[in-house]
Amino acid sequence: MRRKISTFWIFQLAGWLGFFVSTLLTNITKLYSSPFAVSASLFLQQLIEVTEGILVTAVLRWFIIRSNILQKKLMAQVWFIFLSALVTSFILSVIYTATENIIVLPENYKYDKNTLWVNWTLNFFLVLMWNLIYFSYYYVARSNRERLDKARLESLVKDLELKTIKAHINPHFIFNALNSIRYLVDENPGQARTAITQLSILLRSSLRAEDASTTPLENELEIVQSYLNLEKLRFEERLHIFMDIDEETRGLQVPPMMLQTLVENAIKHGISKQIDGGDVRIVAVTENNHLILKVQNTGKFQHVKKGHDGFGIAGTKNRLALMYGDKANFTIKEYPHNNLVEAEVTIPVQSFFNQ
Repeated sequence: MRRKISTFWIFQLAGWLGFFVSTLLTNITKLYSSPFAVSASLFLQQLIEVTEGILVTAVLRWFIIRSNILQKKLMAQVWFIFLSALVTSFILSVIYTATENIIVLPENYKYDKNTLWVNWTLNFFLVLMWNLIYFSYYYVARSNRERLDKARLESLVKDLELKTIKAHINPHFIFNALNSIRYLVDENPGQARTAITQLSILLRSSLRAEDASTTPLENELEIVQSYLNLEKLRFEERLHIFMDIDEETRGLQVPPMMLQTLVENAIKHGISKQIDGGDVRIVAVTENNHLILKVQNTGKFQHVKKGHDGFGIAGTKNRLALMYGDKANFTIKEYPHNNLVEAEVTIPVQSFFNQ
């Protein structure tokens, strides 16, 4: 298995290669009348010096990592950047001066070799630049890594919270369904058996839907319809169901079992408390690039203390906040003159295509 070259060595080799080319071209311009007249000895000298630079700065990086310089306070790092530039550039200067004295250029080319101090000055700025690039890259990379880790952590927390909410949905839903069947067992065993069949179909559909973060509204409506069929066996003529579904909305994605939860609340807190029963109307439309879901039921809104609004309402609010932030909205309105309660969910349609 081939090992991947680290980012450091890619930048290290590319940077020093660029320095080699630029320095060689500068010396060629200064020493030779033609750029094609470069001698092998000058080329070798520049190549050796660049190789020495690569090795020395690699050792400097090793020392930075070994000494945990990047984990120290900012002022300590600033002092290190300048002091290490002084020491490293002096070492490079000694090596470069020795290299220039060892490699002899042709006598017919005039070449003024740099002194140790000139080399030290030039190399100080070179190493200082290397330090600044290295430390800057580290901070940019760490910032990106921390931002990515934060995003992953937030995503993980959201997933865990959503799973917790989903874990509550099934028991909550099953309890209400079984409660409906309980009314039929003594009064009408035949309908009770039919209700159990409806419940098995309903549970199978709900379990399949909850495996995904979103589901097409069409699938959600099938689950709701199965649930309402079950409740229709219980309430008989006391329950009237109306569907007003825009065909364009059926393929849009919604959180699984969310509409089902709102319909359950409409039955439990609305229809079941009316002597003569009432109506449940489900509306789905699009408006201003938003999907609007409404569940209307006969009855009155039962005002409760803040923080005690029940799992259905609280769970819906939490799911919308976790999945869509402030781009989604959930409200419950009461129309006393019509004896009507309306739960409304607004979700941005565009968000479905980004998931």
